[in-house]
Amino acid sequence: MEGYPRRICDDKTCPQEVSRARLLFYAKTEELIGTMKVFCGRANPTTGSMEWLEEDEHYDYHQEIARSSYADMLHDKDRNIKYYQGIRAAVSRVKDRGQKALVLDIGTGTGLLSMMAVTAGADFCYAIEVFKPMADAAVKIVEKNGFSDKIKIINKHSTEVTIGPDGDMPCRANILITELFDTELIGEGALPSYEHAHRHLMQENCEAVPHRATVYAQLVESRRMWSWNKLFPIRVQTSLGEKVIVPPLELERCPGAPSVCDIQLNQVSPTDFTVLSDVLPMFSVDFSKQVSSSAACHSRQFEPLASGRAQVVLSWWDIEMDPEGKIKCTMAPFWAHSDPEELQWRDHWMQCVYFLSQEEPVIQGSVLCLVAHHDDYCVWYSLQKTSPEKNGRVLLARPVCDCQAHLLWNRPRFGEINDQDRTDQYVQALSTVLKPDSVCLCISDGSLLSMLAYHLGAEQVFTVESSAASHRLMKKIFKANHLEDKINMIEKRPELLTPADLGDKKVSLLLGEPFFTTSLLPWHNLYFWYVRTAVDRHLGPGAVVMPQAASLHVVVVEFRDLWRIRSPCGNCEGFDVHIMDDMIKCALDFRESKEAEPHPLWEYPCRSLSEPQQILTFDFLQPVPPQPIRAEGTIELRRSGRSHGAVLWMEYHLTPDSTVSTGLLKPAENKGDCCWNPHCKQAVYFFNTTQDSRAPPDSPRTVSYTVAFHPDTGDVTMDFTLSDALTC
Repeated sequence: MEGYPRRICDDKTCPQEVSRARLLFYAKTEELIGTMKVFCGRANPTTGSMEWLEEDEHYDYHQEIARSSYADMLHDKDRNIKYYQGIRAAVSRVKDRGQKALVLDIGTGTGLLSMMAVTAGADFCYAIEVFKPMADAAVKIVEKNGFSDKIKIINKHSTEVTIGPDGDMPCRANILITELFDTELIGEGALPSYEHAHRHLMQENCEAVPHRATVYAQLVESRRMWSWNKLFPIRVQTSLGEKVIVPPLELERCPGAPSVCDIQLNQVSPTDFTVLSDVLPMFSVDFSKQVSSSAACHSRQFEPLASGRAQVVLSWWDIEMDPEGKIKCTMAPFWAHSDPEELQWRDHWMQCVYFLSQEEPVIQGSVLCLVAHHDDYCVWYSLQKTSPEKNGRVLLARPVCDCQAHLLWNRPRFGEINDQDRTDQYVQALSTVLKPDSVCLCISDGSLLSMLAYHLGAEQVFTVESSAASHRLMKKIFKANHLEDKINMIEKRPELLTPADLGDKKVSLLLGEPFFTTSLLPWHNLYFWYVRTAVDRHLGPGAVVMPQAASLHVVVVEFRDLWRIRSPCGNCEGFDVHIMDDMIKCALDFRESKEAEPHPLWEYPCRSLSEPQQILTFDFLQPVPPQPIRAEGTIELRRSGRSHGAVLWMEYHLTPDSTVSTGLLKPAENKGDCCWNPHCKQAVYFFNTTQDSRAPPDSPRTVSYTVAFHPDTGDVTMDFTLSDALTC
């Protein structure tokens, strides 16, 4: 399906983060001034309260379009050219057989591939699009380009399409064109869709574009990537010597999350992993023949290139548009690409990181089997000493987390907890505020702060875990470290704490990382401030709060590639898609153009055009104020380049001498290259226009901003205005 939404979560295992996608359920509608309104419920990630919001009836539609990847795909020139070449070749093969070229295009999106087919000589195209707003747009785009007599848009799921005189199609098609792929190849349901199409909608011996897909894998050892999947021992330096926080055996044995970790693998340094195998072709799917969606496994025998610990499988795929394999579109990272200079950046298709259930030692020169397993939607890997066919095993069960950790912590959170330097910084800060008689209260989701406080000598430690699942996980961790009787864990929302929960003691040290699983944008963790306000009555005289404050920072940047997801396309391979541009702009103007969106910027290189600037401060020593906190000002652009947007992040001031940044980790280099915290998402506010700061020195080179924090809703609103602005 063209336009599959960009990643909102870091991977498919972030159930808590879905709340920020505004878990909408329709409770009541009413007619207001001729427009239908919908009351929507959402859990506010910043204030922690349940809210009812009045939304336009098209709110979900606008959000879906605004967050889609249509622009990214339309800018993917490599993809578009290869599809066009493959379509021309397929139409020619059918015509050479003396047949009419009848095309079925599943997931047509803008109708681009169908228009390519008609231009290539197809007699008729049946273009299927299940998303009605997109189907309506495709009708208009096809009409504007003059193809209405040759293309029929069918607003249905492909499995609902009928054949016959009174059906959606009078007869079966003989050319199947699809773009049903995600980063994992089959995650959008490509296999069931192909299976149904061949059985019910396509002629035998039909042509297919793409003709074939092949999935590749490479076994590696990587402490960095393994830290996204397992809890490492954590060392705590105390006045009495080193203490080690060990993971429970259940976490060590857990096979992990049952989903892929999709990332921009080209941004992972080769120094972060050791290659243990060649690139192995694991399995192929011929789309011109009957496809099966049944579970299967495919093994490849190999000899390890080096001795080490097998931990991670890196994977990607390519698609061949023709039977000869001369027209190929590949997702290979730079080190496996046939021509690294021709790498096409794209965000709708990336690369996959899979974690083995357990790390296994491998010896150079020995013979092993890497096995790819898949069902109709997911792929997973195992490492075996003999091939599955020889030992009788057909399919290893899909890994499912049984320790709770992989359901509560996403991959970046695992990496954050395993970051020893970060732990050391918290230990040092804690050491300066902790006293032997300290009564500590820790407020963060699934945090090890309470263990640090205990090991550093606090007299009594309380920690709050709001969810039952988080409570169970932390109980396992405490027990593995013999702290189940040393740390008092309270299972309730912190706002509901009573003196009895704290043993009628006053808190002398309130701690937070802060981290909360419902947070998506950097300022959502200001929930800690609301909790601090709610527990104010439990704080003793002179109580210390750590962090003592937070600040919001901003920098104007030029992205190397990420700007494409918001850039209008205009014409794509000779076809006018302005209607799609206008549709996206309308959806963005509905709300999203005035909001920042979260992105893990370590995956998306950018240059800073300004110096970082602090724009808001939040004093945790005081309760949340009733009035908004506002800031207005200008940002001077000091480097030449295209100003694509502003990046915002939070910094937490643990003590006057210790600050933790969720954004920039160090000053930008001479060229402005940015180094971002890899464990956090930063907020990106895309400008509607870009400013050419290569203009004459006496021309305006500033960005004006207005930013406000609203205590009643916890929202941060913002507006940026560029002087001397030019259209993208």
